[in-house]
Amino acid sequence: MSAPPAGVEPDAPLSRCTTIGTGGPARYLGLPTDDAQLAAMLAWARSEGLDLAVIGLGSNLLPADTGFDGLVLRLEGDLARIRVEGDGAHLGGGAALAAVVRRVGDAGLSGFEFACAIPGTVGGAVRMNAGAYGAEIADVLVAATVVGPDGPRRVVAADLGLSYRHSDLAPGEVVSGAEIRLVRDDPRAIKGRVRAMQDRRSAAQPRKARTFGSVFKNPGGDMTSGQILEACGLKGHAVGGARVSPKHANFIENTGSATSADVVALMVEARRRAKDQFGVVLEHEVQLLGDIAIPAP
Repeated sequence: MSAPPAGVEPDAPLSRCTTIGTGGPARYLGLPTDDAQLAAMLAWARSEGLDLAVIGLGSNLLPADTGFDGLVLRLEGDLARIRVEGDGAHLGGGAALAAVVRRVGDAGLSGFEFACAIPGTVGGAVRMNAGAYGAEIADVLVAATVVGPDGPRRVVAADLGLSYRHSDLAPGEVVSGAEIRLVRDDPRAIKGRVRAMQDRRSAAQPRKARTFGSVFKNPGGDMTSGQILEACGLKGHAVGGARVSPKHANFIENTGSATSADVVALMVEARRRAKDQFGVVLEHEVQLLGDIAIPAP
């Protein structure tokens, strides 16, 4: 195997890179700071036949206990920039959504408040068309910069195939930047709405526990996944060091010693009960990394 490009390190523990705090090591971890460095890492991974994953802040991610035998990327430097410009902003794919909410709100730009409830980065939010409180990235996105092994390209939002928690981006493509368009409003009013959303989230979801966010997508119909799982009596149900949150049944917490296998066991039990009691097959929202799978109920 050829030597990796600058910015790539071997044997990085994924448990330190994820919000749930489980998982084994990545064979390689790349920390690109610009599009050229990112493209070089992608080209190297392609030439060496390495699998690829982008982890952002490590939220919405469950790595296998055996780790990931490939290249994991986390965007830093210029690829995590936040630049407010006119009635919008140019954002690096690695920028934290919470930081973007603060910056655009301070600038008197409204329309991004919903993202205060999403613990991730801009790139991940574009890839999965993340949303909360009735809004989603597709509502404000103008275009994205998408980088592959051959370099970057600008893709307008309409060509990304954005739908509920989905985009048409290929597995080997990385969102390194995004352009959003917002509307002018009083910064005090914006901060008030953000505070109300954060208070609502704090009241309904675990805030201090280690989680990866929502476990399952809402299936449609009258009940959310959380309501279905609560009705199944899963709040507080534990396997090993993992438990279903006593506060919200669509969250799994690492109580301190959880493995990814513990989390998977809870997800399998949750899907089984949802199907048996409600006839609903829940689809997981969390992204799986490495040799890990959720068996059918």
